[in-house]
Amino acid sequence: MCLWGGEMSYAIIIRGPLGVGKSTISEILAKKLKAKHFEMDKIFDEYNLAKNRKEGFDVTPKSSRKVNELLVPKIKQVMKSKNPVIIEGNFYLKSQLNDLIKKLNSKNYIFTLKAPVEVCIDRDSKRKNTCGKDAARVVHNKTSEFDEGIIIDTKNKTPAQTINEILRFIE
Repeated sequence: MCLWGGEMSYAIIIRGPLGVGKSTISEILAKKLKAKHFEMDKIFDEYNLAKNRKEGFDVTPKSSRKVNELLVPKIKQVMKSKNPVIIEGNFYLKSQLNDLIKKLNSKNYIFTLKAPVEVCIDRDSKRKNTCGKDAARVVHNKTSEFDEGIIIDTKNKTPAQTINEILRFIE
């Protein structure tokens, strides 16, 4: 389902702290839009580009640029077929987000998901592979250093409500 009648593709970038609902929202949204879902954290992990994962995911400008270099060709390949893509990650650094947007050079929508740190900690605690309170606090603080795009508070929203809010902006 390409919202522009198959004429062009676009990227939806979903960012925010650990436990805010990025993965859940991105997975459901990808199915709904028949989009390819890319997870930035998996690239950081796969190529060992972040140190101290349990202490809050220490990301440097160099490692974030490397993730973009690894991911952008894959994203562009999908976009050539006129399919949308969803890219989700914490995006600690505004420079990484700006670099990604520049390299993609395509229509994009950026959504910053927010919730209080206590909500994020609670949601993380219910996961199979929890990151822990300390990591959740560090990630929350770091991702909250800047806002970008459309801000959506997920605190009292179901995933379906959040997705409907996102869809109102892209349709």
